[in-house]
Amino acid sequence: MLSSRCDHDDPITRGTAARATRRELLGLAALGVLAAGTKPARAADGRLVYASHISLAPTWFDPAETPGIVTPFMLLYALHDGLVKPMPGNPAEPCLAESYTASADGLTHSFVLRAGATFHNGAPVTAEDVKFSFERYRGNAARFIKEKVAAVETPDPRRVVFRLHQPWPDFLIYYSSVTGAGWIVPKKYVESVGEDGFKKAPVGAGPYKFVSFTPGVELVMEAFEGYWRKAPTVKKLVWKVIPDETTRLAALKRGEVDLAYSIRGELAEELRRTPGLELKPVVINSPFWVYFADQWDPKSPWHDARVRKAVTLALDRDGINQALTLGYSPITGSIVPKDYDFYWQPPKIPHDPAAARRLLAEAGFRGGFDAGEYYCDSSYANLAEAALNSLEDVGIRVKLRPIERAAFNTGYAEKKYRNIIQGGSGAFGNAATRMETFVVKGGAYVYGSYPDIDELFAHQAAETDRAKREAILHRMQQLVHERTVYAPLWQLAFLNGQGPRVGESAFGLIGGHPYSAPYEDVRLKNGA
Repeated sequence: MLSSRCDHDDPITRGTAARATRRELLGLAALGVLAAGTKPARAADGRLVYASHISLAPTWFDPAETPGIVTPFMLLYALHDGLVKPMPGNPAEPCLAESYTASADGLTHSFVLRAGATFHNGAPVTAEDVKFSFERYRGNAARFIKEKVAAVETPDPRRVVFRLHQPWPDFLIYYSSVTGAGWIVPKKYVESVGEDGFKKAPVGAGPYKFVSFTPGVELVMEAFEGYWRKAPTVKKLVWKVIPDETTRLAALKRGEVDLAYSIRGELAEELRRTPGLELKPVVINSPFWVYFADQWDPKSPWHDARVRKAVTLALDRDGINQALTLGYSPITGSIVPKDYDFYWQPPKIPHDPAAARRLLAEAGFRGGFDAGEYYCDSSYANLAEAALNSLEDVGIRVKLRPIERAAFNTGYAEKKYRNIIQGGSGAFGNAATRMETFVVKGGAYVYGSYPDIDELFAHQAAETDRAKREAILHRMQQLVHERTVYAPLWQLAFLNGQGPRVGESAFGLIGGHPYSAPYEDVRLKNGA
């Protein structure tokens, strides 16, 4: 039997008492009572300390395992480097490659490696490392991209040639940023220490070297003086794991951290009012949504499009936006970021609880129903709570199941969840890459698909005429909207806090990216 969402052992508590406790904690944070036990960041010369909003996972140290979300790039931009990757002012800038060319027929993609680029262990970055990194890649869309590549050739140590079976206009975007396949690891080192050994002591070619990792506590990296682009001025980066938002703000106020990720709602208001601190909002490539995982099951209430549409009409997006992100999050009505190539703007979805109740009644659920479980990344449980308040208002009763991020994304990708899933992705890409990962059959987070949409995707993937391709991708997005495959929530504005020691946080330097990057551009006010 489907269960209601309110019980005493739920991980998330609700009600007046819980809200009062939050305000009390905020007051304690303002007095500096919380977040004791760490040395003030200002006492550490040349060190910049982040307060991470999530527990860090070793899988994010390895480009081979990128899961179709942006989170791993928080660490990849420090530890590793790609042949080509998004950089300030350029979504595909040659990095470990000094040049990139594609043949006129679209079948050959060639890279010339940058002379003198080395890994942290001093080994040169070679064409063999590039080929090895591609062949080793096993993350999001691995099968999809490898099926399109006929061969990877290494005619000499500084040249790599990818030969495709047929022209594929999205090769570079998949290779450089949608996946981690183009982020390069040292072949000999990986083979010598093994897969587990690499996660314990990763070696890359990025601006920072791995120093230590204490699970659930902190990650430490130090500047790599031999980084080809420029040596970082900040000599050490530390990520303190502080999942509680109130405690993150307290740590920022006390000077224990310099930058705090994800400070929202009344805490963001408090941050904005605090002398010496800055609120740093960044609108990122991360729409959030409600996904109806059981919509293909005829026995499920979610199989009825009227029930799915009732959910999307029930959601008070504007109210949630004001409450949690102070109005910074765009309400786009799409799972595709608004600045992506081939984005289609759907009509505005109204907040209409009365219409939602009528649709539920038509579908046989007058008075609502117990709708099972609502799974989410625990760091966005407050967004889920707000969404569930909207659903409860029209009679849809759901039990919230927040799960720590790494485990949540694994379960989401392994199709372990039922009923409804609150998802989101800030991964780089375009409308086609978003469709491939979240809509089309075989996608990493696709629980079911529609044959006509799948067919349209296959057509656009081989279409080299841009106008025709755009029309196909617009039609795909229109069908997703009309069928309420998803109930979009918002495109996230990621609100961060900055302390007084920071000269350049690097927030927003790379379009759509939520975290500091490039890290070699981060600096303290004293020039360190």
